[in-house]
Amino acid sequence: MIRDYYRPTSLDDAVAKASLPGATIIGGGTLVNAEPGDTTAIVDLQVLELDAIEVDRTTIRIGSTATLGSIAHHRDVPQILRTLAVRELPSALRNAATIGGTVAASESDSELVTALLAMDAQLDIVNADGPDRVDLPSFRERALPAVIVSIEVPAGGQTAAERTGRTPMDRPIVGAVAHRSADGHVRLALAGVAAHPVVVDPGDIAHLDPPGDFRGSSEYRRHLASVLAERALTAVGGAR
Repeated sequence: MIRDYYRPTSLDDAVAKASLPGATIIGGGTLVNAEPGDTTAIVDLQVLELDAIEVDRTTIRIGSTATLGSIAHHRDVPQILRTLAVRELPSALRNAATIGGTVAASESDSELVTALLAMDAQLDIVNADGPDRVDLPSFRERALPAVIVSIEVPAGGQTAAERTGRTPMDRPIVGAVAHRSADGHVRLALAGVAAHPVVVDPGDIAHLDPPGDFRGSSEYRRHLASVLAERALTAVGGAR
């Protein structure tokens, strides 16, 4: 049961409120990133003005409360991120859902989070120890409640995404995103093979043990991961 609602006007206040027992941070409010029954207080970041999208020759910096809709329609954001922002949610929700909330949830079949992983996204966060910069896997493992301020990815390089879903607009059963950086380093991330999207060495795909469900068995998902990874890697010139 939600008993308290906070709308902090500073990052310090947001961190303090997020540290209260039972507090959960929201951006657009389309998803509460907590187990049912765990949340007794909501910390709403909307008035902190963390929604700027800044693009230069080397980096793309997206504020945590930037909506998926604003990302999808920003002409300076790379097409791959714009496309995956559209695929993330129906149009009725994209204008409310935020990239910070999407990253915090890191749902297994999120193609947008998978792309951020492949692009080695760096998160600027604030917690009780002060500001910090972490990668996405480290953010998941954090010990202290943290407010995401922004997400930064490289502007250069080449990115390719492959997917298999029941319909073209359905969330993927399995998705693969490969990114080749400007210096030639290739990084592969997969959706639909673990509890969250993960970075995977192509040689380890055969050893994955994806959870099966009504959309596909573990064996089927592992097979899709191998096929889709090969396609994505080939597209960026990094086939194994």
